[in-house]
Amino acid sequence: MPSVEDNRDRWANYDWSDKGDEWSGGFGSTEALWSWLLQPRVSPFLPSAHTLEIAPGFGRATQFLVPASEKLTVVDLVPACIAACQERFAEHDHIDYHVNDGRSLDMIEDGSIDFVFSWDSLIHAEDDVVESYVTQLGRKLRPGGAGVLHHSNVDEYRDPESGELTIGNEHWRAPTMSAAKFRRYARAAGLRCVVQELIPWGGPDFSDCLSVFRREVRRPLRRRIERRLRDDTTVVRNSRFFEQVQQRRATEIRELTEIYRRC
Repeated sequence: MPSVEDNRDRWANYDWSDKGDEWSGGFGSTEALWSWLLQPRVSPFLPSAHTLEIAPGFGRATQFLVPASEKLTVVDLVPACIAACQERFAEHDHIDYHVNDGRSLDMIEDGSIDFVFSWDSLIHAEDDVVESYVTQLGRKLRPGGAGVLHHSNVDEYRDPESGELTIGNEHWRAPTMSAAKFRRYARAAGLRCVVQELIPWGGPDFSDCLSVFRREVRRPLRRRIERRLRDDTTVVRNSRFFEQVQQRRATEIRELTEIYRRC
């Protein structure tokens, strides 16, 4: 399974000449990716007073967060990615840049983040890394703050007896991470995981997950205990994910947007 060091080495030595736009080809363009996939899902949380993006790469999604954030903080474990973002967005003075160790958010002030976002990066992060980030986000998000994180769900397809995966993993998703684990990490961090959209990526299996969560405003102790004891996350297995985006299925996308608004 890929370690933090594996991820750092892979992306530090990657050919970034296309700035990550090569991964938008299946959607038509990066602009189409944002307009038809990401923007409908994050629109309930933007504009934002302070947005945190984890693992921005060369700024493929960052470019759309810049005008939608009064303050934007980007954190990446690859120095070349942070340097590229600094150059790409040099004309903007409301962005803070940080190179981290691949799991720490110590540079972020507690209770300062309104919206946290990560797309197409944490899918390669193993369960211990995602748990570390989610645990810290329980403190870094302000009460009422929310997040949308894209992560692996491959561990759902692990045979309980043999411990082996029952599906292929050609897209290099983290094999130890799942939607169920994310819900558990969120509860432990005092976060409410409201929606999870499970999506197939180049096959029939739901290898990816978009988790939507919120740090709730403090409630009476009894209600907090009751909520902690139950899992009330809306889980959507969206087998038409790519078809909706590629064929501009606006009605279906609007229906999904309403589900995200429940956060």
